[in-house]
Amino acid sequence: MSGRLFIVSGPSGAGKSSLCAALLERCPQLQLSISCTTRSPRPGEENGREYHFLSTSEFKVQCDAEGFLEWANVHGNMYGTRQSDVEAIMQAGRDVLLEIDWQGAAQVAKKIPSAIRVFILPPSLEALRNRLTSRGQDDMAIIERRIAAAEEEMEHAPEAQFQVVNDDFDLSLQRLQEIFQD
Repeated sequence: MSGRLFIVSGPSGAGKSSLCAALLERCPQLQLSISCTTRSPRPGEENGREYHFLSTSEFKVQCDAEGFLEWANVHGNMYGTRQSDVEAIMQAGRDVLLEIDWQGAAQVAKKIPSAIRVFILPPSLEALRNRLTSRGQDDMAIIERRIAAAEEEMEHAPEAQFQVVNDDFDLSLQRLQEIFQD
């Protein structure tokens, strides 16, 4: 029996990474697909754990070989999901979680229409700005660019079957778990 594919997307700072990490702890039958990226690792990130960190040339080689289920340029960096990684997990009968941007979610949904899409929304743009600032990972120019991008990204929330407003982490996690267990 083949596993199911779940896609969680939303703007940077909406809480999707924290929600997905907590969901993975609660649902051992769910496995995260590790995406590839050309961006530099953030403090504490390890190659193969949070992402497969690739050079731009390595990414392009895999892209040209049609090795990605989806890929996109996000904030000047390339991100992609290897099709072979997802297929191997699903063929093993496990459910797969993709934590990707809305562009990638749309690409995957075209290739795998049975994918279940969830869009995580912040309670407001001001709350999003506060979250991004409190991370202490990016300078203000990057944060403002992410806020501007978030406004556009949030317009794509209705493309997902489910939208979760992350104004209360525990309630949002409960809702995400309910979606997964349906």
